[in-house]
Amino acid sequence: MSLHEIIFIAVALAVDAFAVALAAGVSLPEVTFRHTFRLAWHFGLFQAMMNVFGWLAGLSFRSLIESVDHWIAFFLLAFVGLRMIIEAVRTEQSEGKTDPTRGRTMVMLSVATSIDSLAVGLSFSILKISVWLPALVIGLTALLLTAIGLHLGRVAKTSAKLGVGVEIFGGLVLIAIGVRILFDHGVFG
Repeated sequence: MSLHEIIFIAVALAVDAFAVALAAGVSLPEVTFRHTFRLAWHFGLFQAMMNVFGWLAGLSFRSLIESVDHWIAFFLLAFVGLRMIIEAVRTEQSEGKTDPTRGRTMVMLSVATSIDSLAVGLSFSILKISVWLPALVIGLTALLLTAIGLHLGRVAKTSAKLGVGVEIFGGLVLIAIGVRILFDHGVFG
């Protein structure tokens, strides 16, 4: 897998974190360095860790599914992409009164925004792709986009429409990469 494909996947996975950070930036009265560091660090760390966990899980049963691995990777990426699109269309961003960069709320948001990375890590394992570079790129991308989203939300105070568009785009990118995997395995000719 090329570096630009890894970057596309990383950006697609980070759109959930970006959208949540936009909403957090809107809901916080002010965005400090401390808010930015906490949220960006946790979102980036969880994205990278979940990717590695998915990859490790896939190692245990890869030999059993090698003949259909490209289909599994496609369906996982398509599932994640479609779910992102559906959630983007359904979800209404709400302004909360709690600080989303602290405590249980931050941990729950970190897990929720990184579940997709687990499925992508599983796909990497199935496709025999080493996870270490992708996990690093995915984590750093999530960290960066979270920080940007938090500050854009603070400035714009209109996170819902931008977040929905970005999340839909991310879902489409994941689906496109899944289709490319099928092409690479000769499914379409």
